[in-house]
Amino acid sequence: MMRDPKTDDAVVVDCDLDQPPEKVWRALTEPELLGAWLLPNDIRTEVGRPETGKRFTLRDGPGAPIDCEVLAAEPPRLLRYSWRGRDADAGGRTLDTVVTFTLDGTAAGGTRLRIVHSGFRAEALPWTGTPAPRRGRRLAARPLAKASAIGGRLRWAA
Repeated sequence: MMRDPKTDDAVVVDCDLDQPPEKVWRALTEPELLGAWLLPNDIRTEVGRPETGKRFTLRDGPGAPIDCEVLAAEPPRLLRYSWRGRDADAGGRTLDTVVTFTLDGTAAGGTRLRIVHSGFRAEALPWTGTPAPRRGRRLAARPLAKASAIGGRLRWAA
């Protein structure tokens, strides 16, 4: 089996959505819509156009905020940002990963969405103490439930 260095340390989700890429892009870049399916945030973009280098924060309830920085943005096709936790594990390590969203239009007018969350270390994940995802593990996403953005929270099916 050939290794893929882009996904060996990653959680990869592929899903097909009925909505066009422009609508899915809005759900990834507008604060209210992003908060409806992922986490409350302060992404503050200029009408869905995030800029490389722009910083924002995701808030996960009682846990420490997640610091993010836009690393690449090509509307409505690609969005990549850093995902850095503030909580340290017993060894003093914090989560420092990258999330990439790739949107491709489908023949039916929908979107093929690929989410790659990469950069996990081989040792235990700092916030859970559980083993890191198996190398190259891919998870299939169930369709997003209907909601105001592109549809509710993403649900995982291993």
